[in-house]
Amino acid sequence: MTAQILDGRAIAADIREQVRRQVDARRAAGQDAPGLVVVLVGENPASQVYVRNKQKACQQVGFRSELLQLPADTSQARLLQLIEQLNARDDVDGILVQLPLPAQINEDLITEHITPTKDVDGFHPWNMGRLVLRQPLLRPCTPKGVMTLLACTGIDLVGKDAVIIGQSNIVGRPMLLELLMARCTVTVCHSKTQHLADKVRGADIVVAAVGVPRFVEADWVKSGAVVIDVGINRMQDGSLCGDVDTDAVAARAGWITPVPGGVGPMTVATLLQNTLLAADMHDRRS
Repeated sequence: MTAQILDGRAIAADIREQVRRQVDARRAAGQDAPGLVVVLVGENPASQVYVRNKQKACQQVGFRSELLQLPADTSQARLLQLIEQLNARDDVDGILVQLPLPAQINEDLITEHITPTKDVDGFHPWNMGRLVLRQPLLRPCTPKGVMTLLACTGIDLVGKDAVIIGQSNIVGRPMLLELLMARCTVTVCHSKTQHLADKVRGADIVVAAVGVPRFVEADWVKSGAVVIDVGINRMQDGSLCGDVDTDAVAARAGWITPVPGGVGPMTVATLLQNTLLAADMHDRRS
């Protein structure tokens, strides 16, 4: 078996086109284009790349976008003050504070300070709580992007066994909630999980988000399984690879995401969907 490739770039391009049409429709109806503000603290090279990708995507769909760059020694109090100002601005529909933040800043406190209906990352406890209650609004971007990829396989997810490797607040935990909503039976594994490979071997769906290059090996994967590789790791030679040994696993899996070009573009596309939703909610409140 050779796995079919879940092309995140192509699927994300379709989403951008859908969002662009909706933005055009908003303008035709006399409404403003959605407005997104991205806050970048410091000069983390990876963060700078992510922010450029987000800004480019905003331009492609016609959003109003603004980048606020702050020095690495910015105080927590200063960042909180800035978020208060953005919360109060009527022309800002979405606020995204790029993570990670410098050590002097408490990321959880910053996330909780963003108005929940402007939290387009979907990390605020209010948005996470709605996901727990199966009443989602602004959903964490990467897990929601993964669900879009899974939908593109055409596979009925109901009753499928899913294994998530990684329990972070950004991917693993909200991924659990998304798969539960799809009526999967879900196991979340982490660094203390015993007999990890055996658990993965029983899975119809594997989501790898552990941050270790080529961690998931071919003999861990059930024949025909859907393998979603969330990881992106830069190697010493400058090349990128995921958390899955892609070439070997592709010989067993039914579907697999490439790295790069799989989950990453879907995260940005979902951010656009969240920002459009935030703008719609803003209009309904006005």
